[in-house]
Amino acid sequence: MKEDAHLQLMRHSVKKGYQPATYPARPTPSTRVATSSLLVQPVGPVPNGLTYSTRARDGAITNTAASGTMEGPRSDVGRWGRSPWQPPTTPSPEPEPEPDRRSRSRRGGGRSFWARCCGCCSCGNRADDDWGPEPSGSRGGGTSSRGGDSRGRDSRGGRRPESRGSGVNAAGDGTIREGMLVVTGVDLLCSRSDQNRREHHTDEFEYDELIVRRGQPFHMILFLNREYESSDRIALELLIGNNPEVGKGTHVIIPVGKGGSGGWKAQVTKTNGHNLNLRVHTSPNAIIGKFQFTVRTRSEAGEFQLPFDPRNEIYILFNPWCPEDIVYVDHEDWRQEYVLNESGRIYYGTEAQIGERTWNYGQFDHGVLDACLYILDRRGMPYGGRGDPVSVSRVISAMVNSLDDNGVLIGNWTGDYSRGTNPSAWVGSVEILLSYLRTGYSVPYGQCWVFAGVTTTVLRCLGLATRTVTNFNSAHDTDTSLTMDIYFDENMKPLEHLNHDSVWNFHVWNDCWMKRPDLPSGFDGWQVVDATPQETSSGIFCCGPCSVESIKNGLVYMKYDTPFIFAEVNSDKVYWQRQDDGSFKIVYVEEKAIGTLIVTKAINSNMREDITHIYKHPEGSEAERKAVEKAAAHGSKPNVYATRDSAEDVAMQVEAQDAVMGQDLAVSVVLTNRGSSRRTVKLHLYLCVTYYTGVSGPTFKETKKEVALAPGASDSVTMPVAYKEYKPHLVDQGAMLLNVSGHVKESGQVLAKQHTFRLRTPDLSLTLLGAAVVGQECEVQIVFKNPLPITLTNVVFRLEGSGLQRPKVLNVGDIGGNETVTLRQTFVPVRPGPRQLIASLDSPQLSQVHGVIQVDVAPASGDRGFSDAGGDSRSGENIPMAYRGGA
Repeated sequence: MKEDAHLQLMRHSVKKGYQPATYPARPTPSTRVATSSLLVQPVGPVPNGLTYSTRARDGAITNTAASGTMEGPRSDVGRWGRSPWQPPTTPSPEPEPEPDRRSRSRRGGGRSFWARCCGCCSCGNRADDDWGPEPSGSRGGGTSSRGGDSRGRDSRGGRRPESRGSGVNAAGDGTIREGMLVVTGVDLLCSRSDQNRREHHTDEFEYDELIVRRGQPFHMILFLNREYESSDRIALELLIGNNPEVGKGTHVIIPVGKGGSGGWKAQVTKTNGHNLNLRVHTSPNAIIGKFQFTVRTRSEAGEFQLPFDPRNEIYILFNPWCPEDIVYVDHEDWRQEYVLNESGRIYYGTEAQIGERTWNYGQFDHGVLDACLYILDRRGMPYGGRGDPVSVSRVISAMVNSLDDNGVLIGNWTGDYSRGTNPSAWVGSVEILLSYLRTGYSVPYGQCWVFAGVTTTVLRCLGLATRTVTNFNSAHDTDTSLTMDIYFDENMKPLEHLNHDSVWNFHVWNDCWMKRPDLPSGFDGWQVVDATPQETSSGIFCCGPCSVESIKNGLVYMKYDTPFIFAEVNSDKVYWQRQDDGSFKIVYVEEKAIGTLIVTKAINSNMREDITHIYKHPEGSEAERKAVEKAAAHGSKPNVYATRDSAEDVAMQVEAQDAVMGQDLAVSVVLTNRGSSRRTVKLHLYLCVTYYTGVSGPTFKETKKEVALAPGASDSVTMPVAYKEYKPHLVDQGAMLLNVSGHVKESGQVLAKQHTFRLRTPDLSLTLLGAAVVGQECEVQIVFKNPLPITLTNVVFRLEGSGLQRPKVLNVGDIGGNETVTLRQTFVPVRPGPRQLIASLDSPQLSQVHGVIQVDVAPASGDRGFSDAGGDSRSGENIPMAYRGGA
């Protein structure tokens, strides 16, 4: 693109609110800088004597003498101003050191642990201390009378703590007295093939820990030093956070054999010598997250506590299979698609030219679950609120973008991605989330489909039924008028300095399923969550959850963010013309121009499903008009519909051929006289390039023509456009905007329309060379033909697929004009079943090029379901081309 065109586009971007994102050089670990909302915040300690503060949105950074703490804590609705959790310099999925729990003695009004969890033990003659001190350097269990191997597994293969120290008794001296009931080990039945993981639908997670869904029982085995007696008392404990408290649900005590509180309970299902089989019920309202687990026993000889072992940590997730959980989904095929499916389709382009791309959600890949929980930690979300899906989804909508809180992704709509990754080049969420977990830095760059793809991954991973939704012709209302206002001068030429509202060719967000106990009845079901930072909500860049039912009926007073989302899907496009006295008059209202098509991937197929009907009543129906006018009455221009004129007998329609990048194209405007009198139309066509966000560049071609129409007749005006005319002006997505305006001489009718179309890019062709088997190397061939007559420079391929290949970046150099290239890559499948292998190509001259192939992976010999081997995750590897061919 020419330099002046770039500058104009960037000025338009700033005007629309899309500020150019910057990505500063990484500071040394000894500094902690709070930058402007579009900069990355590095992780590390604050130097003594300094505090760094910012002014909202202006990018100015000031440092003043202070005590080394962050300045200006905030208390925004739906978020937490202070962040008690400080991220480590290098975040890691490895367990953090245990907090000192000995200081929590006498909690609960001075009563002992057993007095609080078991009424019959309230008269016990013992010390009040809840926690005896851990032996120095010890976290292991006691010795076992059962045979076991050197890796700490018992004779049946159950996992038990290694003997790294004595247990903890009531006296706190680590002595195991004769007759004391000692837990020598625990088997949580947590392998992927065990009963727990299969019944809880978590067997696909590439984790060895126990992962369960709340409100559903799971099983475990306790290994004891003697047989269990009726006089013995056993209690299970789950703890989460730095300061667990029973009252906040962060410290859960479950007496075995007795009913617990809030749905928690544990029952003995079988005793076999020194083994005790338990069935543990979790609360359907439990906090989600990673819990530490321990066991306490009490017998006549004294008390014992099993030391904490990181191998016995338990992940608890939301449960759409549990009717008592407010995220419950009453359709198994929905749960399979919206919770368990690891890949999906994301739609883009225009309503008439819909493109689709496959996205690897990868919610079960190793490290992704830790990354999702790290996002909540990074925000400082109180653990006590993490059982509420409304709060969790709202925080995720804020944290997936980097504004305000240095979240996962930096948004960039400028076209300059030299300091990061072109949003079109991503093929999935895994690389993005693992990078954020590993470094603590926001990842450059994202646009709406990337924000939505990552949000789907996070919410599905945590257990919320979630889907990725595309809205074509999505409005961005900047003045809360709930209409899209477009201003023209006396000659119907657009007044760009007044046109602050914009219409995105498409916009991608998420639906997630839950009940809304915080709203009146009737608003359960699908809720919109949008992580793309467009406008602030309560002062922060987040959006939702918003009931789809409230959007459909124009109930814009319902929380959260209903007015903004309603305008995206069902506002009217209002055309205003400047009059001789300088005032503006409505000359045309386009009622069917916004939210023309809303789609998502269909269940159990790769087809597209039209879900427009759940967002809005049929266009033009009485219910739809009532919803629009009801919403507009709550906007900043409540009387907008009172000044409409209507005298329309000439209809106008725009037609664009299926245009291919690198080829000539043509657009046509068809006029039809539906009246009984002759009509003369003066028509003006303006053509410019546009970002998919509706931000357009300068006009590079225009046509004027006068058309005479007999009654009932039609005629067309065609504008041919050569490749050499549009090539210097191309921007992301290869989209163009045709502005058409005119008027009818005889009647004064005003004609106005905006039409967007895109240039289609080629696909990558993927071919599997041989059968795919778990644990065995497999090869894929990728073929690409350059559609442009110019050389593509610095070409980068990306390859990714859950259960097949960890994210991989391949640098292939330059590809000549109209040249065909072939490359081959090997990968090692780690999980059986149908999988999707996804690839993309990116270069400064061409982007939005993708390909996908389904790979049916057979189990390894011996029916071993999973492999510890996996495709490596190399980045920036230089790959020689297997074959280069001409056009």
